[in-house]
Amino acid sequence: MKIGSLGRFPFFMPHILPEKLQFIFLKRINRIIMETETIKLLKEWAATYHCASFIPDDPVQFPHRYTEQCDIEISGLLTAVLSFGNRKMILRKADELDAIMGHSPLQYILSEKWRDDFRADDKSSFYRMVSHSDFRFYLEKLYSVYSEGKTLEDKLLEYAGTPMQKLCAFLEVSDRSPQKKLNMFLRWMVRQDSPVDFGVWKRMSASDLIIPLDTHVCRVAHLLGLTDKPVFSLTNAKRITNALAEIFPGDPCMGDFSLFGYGVNNKD
Repeated sequence: MKIGSLGRFPFFMPHILPEKLQFIFLKRINRIIMETETIKLLKEWAATYHCASFIPDDPVQFPHRYTEQCDIEISGLLTAVLSFGNRKMILRKADELDAIMGHSPLQYILSEKWRDDFRADDKSSFYRMVSHSDFRFYLEKLYSVYSEGKTLEDKLLEYAGTPMQKLCAFLEVSDRSPQKKLNMFLRWMVRQDSPVDFGVWKRMSASDLIIPLDTHVCRVAHLLGLTDKPVFSLTNAKRITNALAEIFPGDPCMGDFSLFGYGVNNKD
């Protein structure tokens, strides 16, 4: 029975059913009420937190310092790569990176100054377990794109698959794990008509995005009934995304703001 279908049976009384069926019926009614309330809350939280005031306390603030697509892409990807761990530490390191790039990401990549700043043999930490050598890999990949006069969007369209599969292929990482940071970056680039996300990639669809999944989002999604398993996996990320797509058709990652809203309103 779908939500709202009870309206067709206004005089149906569960007490005329056998006791076992009464229990099943009332359990289903309670579930419908809970689902309806959850959907209402998710939409309210999305409306509340999908706004420009979300930006200053989020890593998305760094690509928001730029207006040109290439600068946004570079700042966005590199910031996303650093977006794990304590939020204050993330923002501090991303701000440091922006200063290293001279507040001009494309010029920094094309100048090749990064070859001195991030040497291939430098195994010292740049941010937590990411070494200077590790981070250099991303700079090399970006240089391979922009030195050819392309945008990152242009480059990814040379690969097959979904937006996530394209980006994973380009970065030579597995597309069988949730890849939270990369899916967050894709949300920034692809979602349009947003006060938070950029929507500079016009040739990819928001309907093909996957929710950026971490253990917190996984737990919240399970509590809200968006998934029956609190498992950190790509399969579960897709399951949660599909559930959010029913609430936000064509734009499941709008639900990312809903789940953020849950965290704000349920800190205890």
